[in-house]
Amino acid sequence: MPLRASPWLFVLLLSACAVSPPTAPPVPSPIPRPAPEPAPVPVPPAAPIPTPSATYPTLKPASWSSVGLGKDEQIGEAWVAFLRSCATLVKQSGWQAVCSEAMSMPPPDDKAARAFFEQRFQPYQATQEDGSTDGMITGYYEPLLKGDRVRTERARYPLYAAPDDLITVDLASIYPELKSLRLRGRLVGNKIVPYLTRKEIEQSSANGDGFKGKPIAWAEDPVDLFFLQIQGSGRIELPDGSHMRVGYADQNGYPYLSIGKLLVERGELKLEQASMQGIKDWGAKHPDKLPELLASNPSFVFFRELPDGLPGPLGSLGVPLTGGRSIAVDPKFIPLGAPVFLATTRPNSTQPMNRLVMAQDSGGAIKGGVRADFFWGFGDEAGELAGRMKQRGRMWVLLPKALSGIVPR
Repeated sequence: MPLRASPWLFVLLLSACAVSPPTAPPVPSPIPRPAPEPAPVPVPPAAPIPTPSATYPTLKPASWSSVGLGKDEQIGEAWVAFLRSCATLVKQSGWQAVCSEAMSMPPPDDKAARAFFEQRFQPYQATQEDGSTDGMITGYYEPLLKGDRVRTERARYPLYAAPDDLITVDLASIYPELKSLRLRGRLVGNKIVPYLTRKEIEQSSANGDGFKGKPIAWAEDPVDLFFLQIQGSGRIELPDGSHMRVGYADQNGYPYLSIGKLLVERGELKLEQASMQGIKDWGAKHPDKLPELLASNPSFVFFRELPDGLPGPLGSLGVPLTGGRSIAVDPKFIPLGAPVFLATTRPNSTQPMNRLVMAQDSGGAIKGGVRADFFWGFGDEAGELAGRMKQRGRMWVLLPKALSGIVPR
């Protein structure tokens, strides 16, 4: 429910409802690492598509020889992900020609795909606002939870749809400098107040008062559900073996607080133990302490059921993500939908990982000109890789030559 706001409104809400970008942690040496904190507040589908009126001053023109596209020996694998971007970008004048051509072509081999991009696109090196060229690369994935569509003795933890009383306050049209803030609230009488925290939502649900959310499914494990909210999308395995796919619908307006970091600060876990599995193991040993720990994070994500048959979860661009070929970026610095050559290393190693990927998603923790969250795909193996990934990397954004005007020279 978007509202137009007066000046007093944003003063009222800023302290409690604004999701501020978290500070990126320093990169540790190659030792076991805690799970990175992926975007806990992904932007819903149908995000604005970059147009020629947008500018990206941190993108610097580069030569193809500096990009190293040839280091991706299987560049043809990125073609499917590129076509998914084109399904949306083809509506934009600067992308129409290259996307129409790509959508009418037979699937190219690696050599033909490389030639297509090199002949029709101009590369730009992504930089930070201070001019540096490297940044943090983390990972995320699509988890699988066990659950049911109805509450049962085993499935007792609800996934809620966005509640009817959740208000989205849009200040960008009046205060452009606040466009990056995501404000949420609710009406109490004739006043807008901050929305309920995680703890308040769970207490109200248990008491049957205050929160009027409608469950769309029920999970068997509260920690699995907690991490589903961090990832933003996933699948529920139902008792008959079928899968129900769910995706991000909205969020209560509070910033994410790392429970792994809390456990380390309290001396409950060592830094290298504060992974998703480490937190689950801790919860199994301390079930009496688990509810308080989970409630320490005030952020709460609401979900929607996604259609059957999608090849992947929906990203902010509104198209399905492709495992190993999609990334989340900060749309303030990198146009959504654009191909990006990513040069980084594999999780917890120095082994090079150079890939052509597509900027098809975004998230509240993904902030900066050289910052990406690499989508590993679905399931436990993808989760293991995502949980260990916290690398340094560089990025080159590929834009059609018709869009050269959106990058200052």
